[in-house]
Order: sequence, then structure tokens, then C-alpha cells
Amino acid sequence: MREIIIDPITRLEGHGKITIFLNDAGEVENAYLQIPELRGFEKFCIGRKAEDMPLLTSRICGVCPVAHHMASAKALDAAFNVEPPEPAKKLRELMYCGYYIYDHTLHFYYLGGPDFLVGPDAPPEKRNILGVIEKAGLDIAKEVIKHRAYGQRITEIIGGKATHPVCGLPGGVSKPLSEENRQEIEKMATSAVKFAKFTLKLFHNIVLENSRYVELIKSDAYTLRTYYMGLVDEHNKVNFYDGKIRVVDPYGKEFVKFEAKEYLEHIAEHVEPWTYVKQPYLKKVGWKGFVDGPDSGIYRVGPLGRLNAAEGMATPLAQEEYELMYKTLGGKPVHHTLAYHWARLIELLYAAERAVELVRDPEITSTNIRNKPGQPGGGVGVVEAARGTLIHHYVLDENALVKDVNLIVATVNNAPSINMSVRNAAKDLIHGGKVDQGLLNMVEMAFRAYDPCFGCATHFAFGQMPLTVEIYNSEGKLIQTVQR
Repeated sequence: MREIIIDPITRLEGHGKITIFLNDAGEVENAYLQIPELRGFEKFCIGRKAEDMPLLTSRICGVCPVAHHMASAKALDAAFNVEPPEPAKKLRELMYCGYYIYDHTLHFYYLGGPDFLVGPDAPPEKRNILGVIEKAGLDIAKEVIKHRAYGQRITEIIGGKATHPVCGLPGGVSKPLSEENRQEIEKMATSAVKFAKFTLKLFHNIVLENSRYVELIKSDAYTLRTYYMGLVDEHNKVNFYDGKIRVVDPYGKEFVKFEAKEYLEHIAEHVEPWTYVKQPYLKKVGWKGFVDGPDSGIYRVGPLGRLNAAEGMATPLAQEEYELMYKTLGGKPVHHTLAYHWARLIELLYAAERAVELVRDPEITSTNIRNKPGQPGGGVGVVEAARGTLIHHYVLDENALVKDVNLIVATVNNAPSINMSVRNAAKDLIHGGKVDQGLLNMVEMAFRAYDPCFGCATHFAFGQMPLTVEIYNSEGKLIQTVQR
């Protein structure tokens, strides 16, 4: 048996390695995405002061610190049995929209999008933001940079820092929003709506009007029939900040809807010996291995997971695009992994529209931003990180010191599906032992669509990166290694 190793895999957050095993005929027998980083955050948070948790856990990641900060603040709300005032909730959600604007822009233009914007067969040195600039033009690049900066500026104004916010406290936030800053955010959010519409138009022109790309999106190589999970509001519309967790089955029917504090009744984690990432699954269905279908408890989260789990978007332009996506791709649920890219851009538009709604809300400049915390106990906080459902669960002692921590991070939820996606793409694309850079990139596209963050998934403390692909023959001998 031959073995192919892709190490490091590229254009993702964190470090990973893909190993592909070939049989004597050169066909793919199996493939594994291995994450060789070590978990650590849950352990060294024990004994810390509760109020330090939103600051500590945001250091899990430099890409989605806002999500960890917010999940942590919500977990402390629950642990101290305090409900933040409505203006505080709106400020938190407004900051969260800023985070989505810069994060989804990052993935489409810098990480996953170049596979389509530049082309999956383009030379590796072109499949990046520089290749996008060369193809789309310098003026577009300036808009990309400007609107990523807008998202971070919104985070900085409300959160105190652009990357690792410090505003979240049990019971509310640390400072109100001034009228001057409100006007600045309104200008940036309004511009972000236009930018999101432009980005969707670019996606339509380059991807949807290219029949080869549409066939690729719909192909079996990039299709999994799984359950889907995401937060929804009282109308079952997508909500990034709050609501209940809704799960639909592979046919799109509601399987279960539950509150954050009930997550342990519905989610369990399986462990494999070859990776540090756990493999979550739905308890009531069970772990059946790396298989899809209604009898397997594997579910997906993130942009496509959220849109499949919900019944629509809560803003008008995003809802219009939501309906177009399902009409184009054959109705709900969409099982095509590469449709994550389209779903992500619909969410970019929703985040910008929702930011405009929130910043024009009369309560947004209120100074009623915090309620007094109660006695310490246990609490669960859930938000939708850009990459999927993020759960923080803390248990505090009588002195408000942390006794226990459990984190189920967005990418962890998708780990089983990412493995299956990589395996299926490798089986469909690699034949007769023939492998080149273009084929390996198309295998990588299977995981890149999820926008995985393996630094988050393993809660690694010191943030290294890269990825590798290794190929082994039928005798277990390493015959090829590709590193980028």
C-alpha cells in the first residue's frame, strides 16, 4: 500500500496533516486528517478567577477571539445567574457583527475563496490573496482591506481592542457607546452592506456562471448527507449571538431543539488514537464511525450548517440570497460541502445588515449596560463562531474560582465531517497512484470549505501553523511527501 502525506495543509488556521493510503492498484483505500497539536486551555484555566475567563479564553485564537470572549461572558452570565440589560445584549451582538464582517471576508478573499476566484488548478503561488488581486484588480483589493479593517474597528470601539476584546463582563459590558462612535459604526456598517452585495455579485459572476464550478460543487466528491446544527431565534431564523440550538436531520426535518444548558444531554465526544481533536456526535443517534446518513450521529455546523438548521435569515437581502441558494442547488438541506462558500457570503450580508439595524436602535447608546451578578455556580454559554457552534461550560466554587471547564469549539463539531470530506475527495480524484499539485489542492478544498481553525479545535496555547500530505504504498512505505 502506498501512502500520500500532505504536510502542512495550507490556508487554514492551525496545523494539520493529511495522510492518504493507496492500494496496490493505486486507488485510495482511506485518508485521515490528523491534528498533531496538544490541548491545554481547559486544564490551565482551573483555579483562575472567573472574571479572567473571557480574557484567557480569547487567547485560544487570534482569528476568532471575539467568539471565545462572548461565549465566555455568556457562560459567566449563567454561572452568576444574571441577565444582562437589553442595551448590553445589543452592544455585544453589534460587536459580534463586526467580527463576522472581518472573519468571513478573510476566508473568502484570503483562504478558501482563491480556490474559485483564481482556480483550483492554478499554480500554488497564485492561489492566494495576491492571485486574487491579479485577477480581480487592485481597487477590489483596497475594498477588501478596508472592510476587514471596518470589522475590526467595530470590534475595537465596543470591545476596547481590535483583536482580543475586553468588554465582556458577567451581567453586561464595561462601557456604553457614545453618539460619535455610533455614527462611525453606522457609516462602516452601511458600507459593509454594499461590500457584501458586491462580493456576492463577484461569486455569482466567477463561480455560478461557470458550469464546471457548479458541477464541482454538486459532485459526489464534495457531498455528505449529515445532520446540521445552529443557533436560531424564536422564529427559527439564523442568529449568531443567542437563541436555542436547533438540529435538523439529513432530510431537513427538525430532529431536536434545546437550550444551551442542555447540551450534555444531546452531544457526546468520541476519541480516535491518531488525532488530538475529539469527534462529537448526537447522543440519541450514536457514534457509528466515519459514515454519513440518518443512522450516523455525525452533524455539521458553520455557515452551511446554520443555514440548513434554520428556516431563513432575519434580514431582507440575506433572505433573498438564501432563497436563491436553495433554489439553485435543489432545495433544503444542501449537502454539498463547497456550498459553504456561498452560505458564508450570505452570512456576511446578514452580519452587515444586522449591524445597521442594531446601530440605529435607539437603545444602543443607553448607559444601562450591566446588572449585578449573583452567587457563583455553574453556567453554559453558546454563540455561533464564524466556523460553527461554540460552547463554553464553567463550574465555579464559592469564591468564584474556576473548578472545571469544558469547551466544544466550532471546528471540533465538524471534525468527523472534515475527515470524511477529505477521504471522499481523495477517493474520487486520485486514481492509478497519479498525484499532482492540482489534485492535492482539490483534496485540500474539501477541508478548506469548512474554514477550520485547528488552533481553536485543540485549544493549543502557542499558535503554530502549517500542514503536510504523505502518500504510503501497500507495504506501508512512505513514497511521497508534499509540504507547503
